[in-house]
Amino acid sequence: QLQLVESGGGLVQPGGSLRLSCAASGFTLDYYAIGWFRQAPGKERAGVSCISINGGSTNYADSVKGRFTISRDNAKNTVYLQMRSLKPEDTAVYYCAALPQGYCSGYEFIVPDYWGQGTQVTVSS
Repeated sequence: QLQLVESGGGLVQPGGSLRLSCAASGFTLDYYAIGWFRQAPGKERAGVSCISINGGSTNYADSVKGRFTISRDNAKNTVYLQMRSLKPEDTAVYYCAALPQGYCSGYEFIVPDYWGQGTQVTVSS
C-alpha cells in the first residue's frame, strides 16, 4: 500500500518543541519534493514548509520562519519538521505531501501525488 504516515504530534506548552516525521511506505521519497501543510479549525489548509528532492532548497511560510526546520533522510525514506518556540496559533492538524516535482517553487498550489492522514499539534498551557 502506497502511503505517507505522519507522527510526532501532541500537546505542548507555548514555547515548547515537537518534531514531526513523515514516513513513506510502498514507494520512495527520492523523486519527490515534500511539503508540510496545516489546517487549523475553521481555516483552509495552508503550506508550512517544503524541501526539494536533494534537500538543497527549502521554503517556509513567513509565520514559521526561524522557528521550524524541515529536513529529510532519504535513506530512511522520511522527512522531518522540527518545530521550536511553538505558539498557540500553531495549533492545527499537520499533513505531509509528496509533490510531483523535485523543487519547492509554488508548492502550495501543486496537487500532491500522496497525502498523509495528518497528525494533531496542540499548543496550549
